[in-house]
Amino acid sequence: MGPFRPWARNPWFESVAQARRRAEKRLPEPVFKALVAGSERGLTPSDNENAFGEIGFAPHVADLPRERRLGVRVMGQNLALPVLISPTGVQAVHPEGEVAVARAAAARGTAMCLSSFASRPIEEVVGANPVTFFQTSWTGSREHVLAGLDRARAAGAAGLILTLNWSFSEGRDWGSPRVPLRLDLATAVRFAPAVITRPAWLLDWVRAGRLPTLTVPNLAEPGRPVPTFFEAYGTWKNTPPPSWDDVGWLRERWDGPFMIKGITRVDDALRAVDHGATAISVSNHGGNNLDTERAAVRSLPAVADAVGDQVEVLMDGGVRRGSDVVKALALGARAVMIGRAPLWGLAANGQAGVENVLDVLRGGIDSALTGLGVASVADLSPADLVVPPGFRERR
Repeated sequence: MGPFRPWARNPWFESVAQARRRAEKRLPEPVFKALVAGSERGLTPSDNENAFGEIGFAPHVADLPRERRLGVRVMGQNLALPVLISPTGVQAVHPEGEVAVARAAAARGTAMCLSSFASRPIEEVVGANPVTFFQTSWTGSREHVLAGLDRARAAGAAGLILTLNWSFSEGRDWGSPRVPLRLDLATAVRFAPAVITRPAWLLDWVRAGRLPTLTVPNLAEPGRPVPTFFEAYGTWKNTPPPSWDDVGWLRERWDGPFMIKGITRVDDALRAVDHGATAISVSNHGGNNLDTERAAVRSLPAVADAVGDQVEVLMDGGVRRGSDVVKALALGARAVMIGRAPLWGLAANGQAGVENVLDVLRGGIDSALTGLGVASVADLSPADLVVPPGFRERR
């Protein structure tokens, strides 16, 4: 992978917060708001981030390791760092979308998790990164779900992720971003004031020779037009939520690594194990599920204590720094997944911006391990942290 020289990257940003600021300056306002959206009052997204700040470190000051090992094995794959790209829908903040993100993940030796609501086909994404895990939501009939699995298998997906916690409350106190159903001439005229103030973003698409897409090709049915995001979203909303029997049925039809994403309770974690999960991700869907859910990192310790010796436990939600990653691992996670951060990097500087975000996190992980006096991410434990009383319950 070569020497770690972030200063050689131009334009380089030194934090995820800076990537977010650059994304906000580059993207039309409705597009940027869609990346930071949280349901209702947005308390859970804030708690996802702020909870990490409540945890302290307990560092050593001598005999610090000269070299640190950041590699982990997740879903049967050896990864260079304990950070995966989380599945997020329609990454059309840049013309290359999910393909650019997949290439960046491959360049940094980690996995791409591809949403079934993505804007680019799974075949292209697997071609960009063979370590791609396909994520599905329970949308439409069993036959429709199974067709998606068959397509993912044929494309060479390395594993399957089933997301179970997506209620996606549509009421937001700060006002939901105006995202069009489809892009046509009337829509272009209506959104022109927001887009014309961001000429660099528009120029990227002009150079690519196409308009931003809101279609979701991985949910297309044979012989029918590729649905738009909101058409597919409508199908999902009208699909009865899956039962644990449905989860078991799905697991029987996928013979590879199988993650259930969206676990926050111990009883659900135990059921996930009973129904064949090889991994789970402790997640509140980035705060886009039920507002006032606890931060994912608050739910992590109990889940990891209950099932960490039976399945791989990951976590996603609010990770913005390498030190956040280290805290999650010390509390029982094998790795974390990041969703908004790589999208900000993508919007700010394409594939290089996503690589930049991963480099920032890698550098932060390495620095935290150095300060703690821990040689490997596998050696992290709660003893490396100062966790305040009531942390797990506080919101």
